[in-house]
Amino acid sequence: MFASFLLPLLSLPISIVAQSTPSIVCFPGQCLQGYSNTTIGIKLTSSSISSPIQLLPGAYTATTNSQLLHNALTSPSSLTSSPGFTNSTTVSLPLDLALEPGLSIYSGSLYSGQAAFTGLPSSSIANTSTPLPAKSLSLSSNTWIAVNAGSNKRVIVWEAVPDVQQLPSNDQGSLTLTDMQSSACSPSCSGSGVCTTAGTCKCPPGFTGSSCESCASGFFGPSCQQCPANCQKCDDGINGSGRCLLPAVANAPSTCNCKNGVCGSNGQCTCNTGFATGSGGTACSTCAPGFFLTSTGDCQICQLGCTQCADGTGACTTCQSGFSKDGNDPTKCDPPKSTTSSGQVCPDGSFANGASCSVCSSTCQTCTAGTSNDCILCASGLFKLNGQCVSADSNGVCQGTNLIADNNKHECDSCGASCLKCEIPGFNVASTVDQKKCTQCLPGFFLNNGACVQSCPSGTTISSKDNVTCIACDPSCSSCSGTSTFCLTCPNNQLALQGKCVTSCPSGTFSSSGQCLPCHPDCASCSGGAFNQCTSCSSSIPVLTNGRCLPTCAQSQFFDTTSSSCQSCDSSCSSCSGPGPSNCLACSSSSQVLQGGTCVAANCQSSTGVVPGLGVCLSDLVVVAPSGTVAPAPLPTVTGINEPTTVVKPRRLEWWEILLMALGCAFIFLVVIWLFRRRQRKQRAKKTALFAAGAPTTRGPTSWRWRLIRFGEKLFGHKRSYRVPNIVHLGPVHDESEDVKLSKLRAAEEARMLPSSPSPPPPPRPAPPSQSDVDIVNLIGSYNRPDSPEGTRYYPHNYHNPSRESISDASSSRSGPSIYSQMTGMPRRGPDPRQPVKKNLTSRFSASTFGLGERERRQQQDKSSKNPFWK
Repeated sequence: MFASFLLPLLSLPISIVAQSTPSIVCFPGQCLQGYSNTTIGIKLTSSSISSPIQLLPGAYTATTNSQLLHNALTSPSSLTSSPGFTNSTTVSLPLDLALEPGLSIYSGSLYSGQAAFTGLPSSSIANTSTPLPAKSLSLSSNTWIAVNAGSNKRVIVWEAVPDVQQLPSNDQGSLTLTDMQSSACSPSCSGSGVCTTAGTCKCPPGFTGSSCESCASGFFGPSCQQCPANCQKCDDGINGSGRCLLPAVANAPSTCNCKNGVCGSNGQCTCNTGFATGSGGTACSTCAPGFFLTSTGDCQICQLGCTQCADGTGACTTCQSGFSKDGNDPTKCDPPKSTTSSGQVCPDGSFANGASCSVCSSTCQTCTAGTSNDCILCASGLFKLNGQCVSADSNGVCQGTNLIADNNKHECDSCGASCLKCEIPGFNVASTVDQKKCTQCLPGFFLNNGACVQSCPSGTTISSKDNVTCIACDPSCSSCSGTSTFCLTCPNNQLALQGKCVTSCPSGTFSSSGQCLPCHPDCASCSGGAFNQCTSCSSSIPVLTNGRCLPTCAQSQFFDTTSSSCQSCDSSCSSCSGPGPSNCLACSSSSQVLQGGTCVAANCQSSTGVVPGLGVCLSDLVVVAPSGTVAPAPLPTVTGINEPTTVVKPRRLEWWEILLMALGCAFIFLVVIWLFRRRQRKQRAKKTALFAAGAPTTRGPTSWRWRLIRFGEKLFGHKRSYRVPNIVHLGPVHDESEDVKLSKLRAAEEARMLPSSPSPPPPPRPAPPSQSDVDIVNLIGSYNRPDSPEGTRYYPHNYHNPSRESISDASSSRSGPSIYSQMTGMPRRGPDPRQPVKKNLTSRFSASTFGLGERERRQQQDKSSKNPFWK
């Protein structure tokens, strides 16, 4: 399994290479410059430093010490990975540098020299053996390996080993790799499964279960092999023998929706004689016309002369033309009597031929005419079949058919359901149909003593020679399989073991239902067939825990072969191969290193510490030439290697600074709102003044609305639009407006309603109002007051001189400053408004009449039609 990844090491001599390469080696928190041949990790080359950096496994961030390392990680750089590490060529922080799931080995100690890597296996490699020519090795997290060291002692390694020469003395020597797995699965996988880094068990083909502990249906044995071909059912399961219990059936009736027939290659069903397709759609499921269903499920032919008979009893329901039901036997139909013209009854063997009787054909015992096709009852030794008389052979089989001869019915009858061919051995005139024996069954049925059965009865088995015949088991077997002598169960309280009868089950098996079945492949001995019913374990998975055999103890334990149990390691060991402090494989303290199987103080040099996960001082990986000695090669000058990382972070704002910023933003927002409202007031005032002067209030084509409309027209290819101009009449108006006409009518009505008195001379008729006066009145009238109650729609008026009346009098009922003056800032053009004097004068014209819009004017006119003055 591992030969491919070990080839690079096997092809090179194993030697310790002098540490003579200038290098900077770092792990998170420390860096050291010197000479090193360490190859584990990745090599970082950055434009900010003159020498590449060897990064050891660990988690690197932008704040990782030292400053030199920080500068290299945050500046443009490239990566060169050693085997087993990510193949990324650029740095992306945070950088989690870790060995991929698997094992990395090195030809030199301290992770130096040629490196090789293999990932976790995809299938179980237990009970394999591969040489491991390594001086140091590194494991990914949650991974363990099993090696044979020394005198074939099985050792479980959980952590990196910087120098195999520092292992316990009993564990030194050539190492042989026997297993490697992930420890992420809980519960552990069975011996056939492989634990993945995701914590699930990966099963090989044929296995199933959450721990790959059993065989899928159709697979058997410890390796879950597939059942034999052409076998519909075998002795499957992880404890099964794989023997075929039910052979596969070719062209079974069920494959073409057929019940009593044979399926052809075209998928069509050919029914046995006497069967036909029923109303439910299943082929060959009911009896054909002329046959009836018996209590045994067979379709037998009706008696001679009967064309239709009842199921169960065979009583004839319809007789052949000319035949009549027998008064004594309801299953029979009597033939008509052959009588001559003179009334003479012809005897058997003859038929009426006019005034005399003629002899029947030699094939007929009775007949209706002289040919062989006119037989009513065939001669002795012949049997009726489809209107003809045919003979039967010595086995009672009708000539040219698979039907059986019936001496009682004198007909050829069917062999019955599920039987294709049958016979009556030693057939003669005294033979009856109950003596028939089936010689061939439908596919899916088995021949047992001349009958077709769906399964062989107890004490018999399907013959392995033809797979269709039931044969009796040997007297030494209670039940057998395949052959008569392969026992499945035995008499006299004996147990069947691999086809033989024994008195007790041997080791590695257990008793179940009169058989000795093999234990689960994980168990050396067991009390049952499950993988958690082990009573002892094999050497490859030696740990017995809660009925299960596991490959290892916990990381802080070792397997004691004397007591066959797991024992705790010494407190100084994080993993070990035996009891006491001298059998450590790795140290639990970060200030200790492994030396000859014992954890001792690290005593790291150059102010360095133990590299986490590697179990070695950084100063052991990097050699620093003492001052005054000749260095193998000059070291480049670097800065910041011992300086802590300084990262400039933006200063956080104080609470009062945040408050001032919020208040400032709120003040600016209020000022913007105030300026906006002020500008809106000015714009409204400007538009009001323009409206009062009769000028347009919009800028027309230069306004932002028209520019937006024009942009849309250009965008969608529309023709240019033109605004309809407002037409203002500036010249004199000769036609009187509606308001002027109403004013005149009101004055005339008031004059008519006053008591008669000497009338003063009529005043001169005032000149018609100018267009500007009309516009002012219309402007003032556009500001409508709410309608007063219905009862106060007209007001009394005092008499006044019409000569003093002007158009502006229409607003005389209003009080306060003029709206015109408020909007234009100009004084009134007409006289000041007068307060009306209450007078019992009911006028149909009110001040509100002036200035109404067209729609309100029409409503006012409709209401005024109810005024009594109009009646």
